[in-house]
Amino acid sequence: MCTGAGSATARNVRAEPRVHLGLPDTADVVLLHGEAECFPDDEVPGEAAEAFCGKFGWDPRAEEGAFLYIRVVPRTVRAWRGEPELRGRVVMRDGAWRE
Repeated sequence: MCTGAGSATARNVRAEPRVHLGLPDTADVVLLHGEAECFPDDEVPGEAAEAFCGKFGWDPRAEEGAFLYIRVVPRTVRAWRGEPELRGRVVMRDGAWRE
């Protein structure tokens, strides 16, 4: 992810790196709990910045103003499709995929 270095998201993640993400929508939910690692645009690893640019077609490093790249390392992932399928939705715990 990438956001303006002075944004509320950047301030919040720097103050509390434990994050919870809900992806992608309410019909097919993935809840990710993890820890955020922050990289200012002038310190982001080149490979990561190129991958971001390739995926989104936008290179924040070329923009005016400072940006912050955020990498989330997942610790727990829950996934389900629709409410009837809530049982067994934890697919990652403590950073390890469950079988």
